[in-house]
Amino acid sequence: MEPFLDQEQRLLRERVHAYANSHLMVAADESDIDGAARRLVEELGREKFIAHAVPQAFGGARPSVQARDLCVVREELARASALADAMFAMQALGSYPITIAGTEKQKKSYLPAIACGDAIAAFALTEPQAGSDVTALATQAIKRGNEYFLNGVKRFISNAGLARTYVVFALTDPGRPKTGTSAFIVEGDRPGLTLKEKTPLLSPHPIGTIAFEECRVPASNLLGGEGAGLKIALQTLDVLRCTVAAAAAGMARRALEEALRYSQSRRQFGRELSWFQATQFKLAEMATELEASRLLAYQAAWLKDMGKQGLKQKSSMAKLYATEAAQRIVDQALQIHGGMGVVAGTPVERLYRDVRALRIYEGTSEIQKIVIARTLLNEKER
Repeated sequence: MEPFLDQEQRLLRERVHAYANSHLMVAADESDIDGAARRLVEELGREKFIAHAVPQAFGGARPSVQARDLCVVREELARASALADAMFAMQALGSYPITIAGTEKQKKSYLPAIACGDAIAAFALTEPQAGSDVTALATQAIKRGNEYFLNGVKRFISNAGLARTYVVFALTDPGRPKTGTSAFIVEGDRPGLTLKEKTPLLSPHPIGTIAFEECRVPASNLLGGEGAGLKIALQTLDVLRCTVAAAAAGMARRALEEALRYSQSRRQFGRELSWFQATQFKLAEMATELEASRLLAYQAAWLKDMGKQGLKQKSSMAKLYATEAAQRIVDQALQIHGGMGVVAGTPVERLYRDVRALRIYEGTSEIQKIVIARTLLNEKER
C-alpha cells in the first residue's frame, strides 16, 4: 500500500499494529459487550486513534479527515478485534455528518468529546421498513416554533443506548422523501428518546432499536438545513464504505496469518498441511484476493483525500470486492483448520462470525452492484 500512504500514515499503521498486538488479540468479554465497547472507546481515545476521525480544529489529528487514515486504523484494528474496529468506525460514522455539514458552533460542541473518546457517537438512519431503500423513512420531525418534535423508530442502530451523540435522519417534508429528509444532532439523554431493545447478533456488538416519542430537539441541532439529510447521509456512506473494505482486509489478513501458521504446524499423512498442493493453492488464492482488496480500498481512499473524481464508484467497488473476498478467505482458513476451525473461541471461528456482517451494513453487496452499474451507465450517457 506504500504508493497510497504518506509517512504519517505509515507511522500510524505501526502504532495501531503495535497497540492491537498488545491489547486486542484476546477476544472481548462477550458477556458484557456494552462494557467492553465503552472501555474500547475510552482506550482508542486515549491512544489518539479516534482523533483521526475528526478535523484538527476540533480535537482531531489532521487539518481535515483523511480517508486513508481511517482505512489504516480500521484495517489494523479489525485484524485483531472486530469490536474495536466497530467502535472506532462508529465514532467516524457518527461524527462525519457533523464534520461535513455542521456549523462552527455544532462542531465545537460535539466533535472534541467524540475525538477523545469521552462521548460515544451513533448514526441513526435504518428503520424497520427502510434499510437499503433510504427513501422509505417514516420517522418525522415536525417544527413547532424553535423546536422540532421527532417521532418514529430506528432499527439496527449501533451504540443504541450507549451513545451520547446521535445523528438522526427524519422527514421534515413527508411528501418528498428525497428532498424532504433532514439530519439532526440528538443528545442521548433527551426526553422522548428511548432504547426499545438490544439486538443479539451473530458477532456480539452493541446494537438495538431506539424510538422517538415527541422528542424535542432545538432547531439549532439541525444539520445543513432542512432537506439536506439524504445528501449528508450518502456523502458520509460514500467515504466510509472504503473503510469497510479496509476492515474486511484486516480480518482477511488475520485469517491468512492463522491459516499459514496452522498449515505449517499441523501434520497429516506424515507431512505438514502446507506441503500439500491443495493447501498451497488455497493459500495462494487467499493472498491474491487479499492484495486486490487492499489495493481497491486504498485507491478509493486516496481518491477521496486527493479530491479526485470517481469516489462513489471506487468506494462501492472496494466494499463489494473486499467484503466478498474476506468471506471467502475466512472460509478457506477455517477449512484448512478442519475440526479446529469450528471450535468456539478459536480465532478463525470468531472471524467466521465477525466477517459476515460486512457484506450487509453500509449498503449490501447487491446495493454496491447497483451503484457501480449506475455510475458506468451514467458515464456512457454523458
